[in-house]
Amino acid sequence: MIKQHSSITELFKQPTWRIIDQSTLGSSFHALQSFAMDDTLCTSIGSEDAPPTVRAWVHPKTVVLGIQDSRVPFLTEGLQFLQNQGYEVIVRNSGGLAVVLDEGVLNLSLVVPEKERRIGIDSGYEAMAHLTANLLSPYGLTFDTKEIATSYCPGKFDLSVDGKKFAGISQRRLRGGVAVQIYLCVNGSGASRAELVKGFYNRALQESETKFTYPSVDPNVMASLEELTGKSVQVSDLMKGLLSFLKMQGAELLSSQLSVSEINLYDFYLKRVVERNEKAMNS
Repeated sequence: MIKQHSSITELFKQPTWRIIDQSTLGSSFHALQSFAMDDTLCTSIGSEDAPPTVRAWVHPKTVVLGIQDSRVPFLTEGLQFLQNQGYEVIVRNSGGLAVVLDEGVLNLSLVVPEKERRIGIDSGYEAMAHLTANLLSPYGLTFDTKEIATSYCPGKFDLSVDGKKFAGISQRRLRGGVAVQIYLCVNGSGASRAELVKGFYNRALQESETKFTYPSVDPNVMASLEELTGKSVQVSDLMKGLLSFLKMQGAELLSSQLSVSEINLYDFYLKRVVERNEKAMNS
């Protein structure tokens, strides 16, 4: 369980939090757009042209590969498998490995400036874990923060209950802005999502020796919050909890979309993200 330090809670003590809720856009909102959004927000918030922002996003059936995943020896076979299961596949422009997105997975991006005070990498992770602990308190759920090595996209700040991972945290730092991102498996089957990633690696690696070590995914170590609590848990429930938490920090909440200047930035970053994705998929 994460410890509460003043440096963690201070990150949430912002005069204003802008809320960008893209959790209900469905198929009209492509996953590549999400990564362009976070790059845009890092730039505008890093230059203090926009207030600290929490962005919520959900995408239908998409597998997001990391750069290393695009370098597997049999990428075409792996991609074909995922597409045959009805999933779109993209390659993100930041670190990490393959993750599964669908209507039961809530993603949150916490974007703050780093000009006045440097935000340590661990502090960013701990702040997101602190927020998650607050979101899950109504369910009486406490979690461990440690790597689950046989999960998909394993990392030091995996969140798990009894060895079953339900969330992973990542960070993106760009032009004075820090985006701390989490994917939360809210409902649905954690094991089924893991089976999908395991199937990708089986076909994309075919037991070849590689310089990079890919995870040996065990579906038994992945679960959704609904599976862990035995209760109904919906994305909308966590969104309500998020707004309540931010209000409790004394912040003014401002619900809005991108400003005119941010839209211009967004167009630039979207083009770059799309080009990088095409290059990675065809390399």
